[in-house]
Amino acid sequence: MHTAKAVLTKTTLSPALTLLLMCLMLISTTQYASAFSLQRLDVQRGSQQLQDLAILDARPLAQYQQGHIAGAHSLSWEDYTRPDSDGVNYRIAPQDELTKALGHMGISETSAVLIYGDADTSWGGEGWAAWLLAWLGHQGPVYILDGGVQAWQSAQLPLVTTVTPATEVTYQASVQPQLQISAAEIDARKDHITLVDTRNYWMEWLPGHLPNAIHLDWKELYQGEDNRAIDAQAFKSLLKKKGIDLSKPVVYYCTGGIRSGYAWMVHELAGLPSAINFEGGTEEWNTFKKQP
Repeated sequence: MHTAKAVLTKTTLSPALTLLLMCLMLISTTQYASAFSLQRLDVQRGSQQLQDLAILDARPLAQYQQGHIAGAHSLSWEDYTRPDSDGVNYRIAPQDELTKALGHMGISETSAVLIYGDADTSWGGEGWAAWLLAWLGHQGPVYILDGGVQAWQSAQLPLVTTVTPATEVTYQASVQPQLQISAAEIDARKDHITLVDTRNYWMEWLPGHLPNAIHLDWKELYQGEDNRAIDAQAFKSLLKKKGIDLSKPVVYYCTGGIRSGYAWMVHELAGLPSAINFEGGTEEWNTFKKQP
């Protein structure tokens, strides 16, 4: 298990430059929050609009193969993350690979997309998939199926095992770098961001976490038999209870950006200023702190 016990060194950035960087960060995230559209879609409405939506199944491929919503294509983080050149695990696949995959699924940057998972076997992969589209600069509306595949099955709606062929299109990305952050940037901006650790408290947080981080287990962000994401009011109350400062850009992290991607999704659904997913997570942080 990786730990992060190193003490941060004092940043070499001047106060004026640091303030300028954070102002730009706030402006860019606020501007993009109004451009990216992420909404919940209940099962009843979703089942009636399938023909108008590109559908992404964010569960593991094996779960997808056992049964998925008709027309859905698999977009599991397990298939689109890998170690980078520094040996950091769970890094997002290259942009051109991602856009090619989406295009092969018949998804362009303006497509209306429905994402679903189960917030369990997918480790919150539906949130990671939503964040991925936001990071790629997706222009069409993106919907999260409320209650995921569990709610779909509870409504006695069918799953299929056949894969529906798609007409290949081109996905034109316009990457939004402000939705991601590096370990070096966190180190430099530590006094100007709110860090939130979404990992397990006993097994991961206590053995070591990023300095000044606040703990919020991602499993507190869904509830009920269908693992439905908590609503905006409940989320805001939880943030207040945890003492999470929303006056600074909020940065969620886990081990490699998946569970924190789910937290990012719930944050976005709550209508708050757009947050940041530290996609490299503790894997990147620990590698960064080992550097001379």
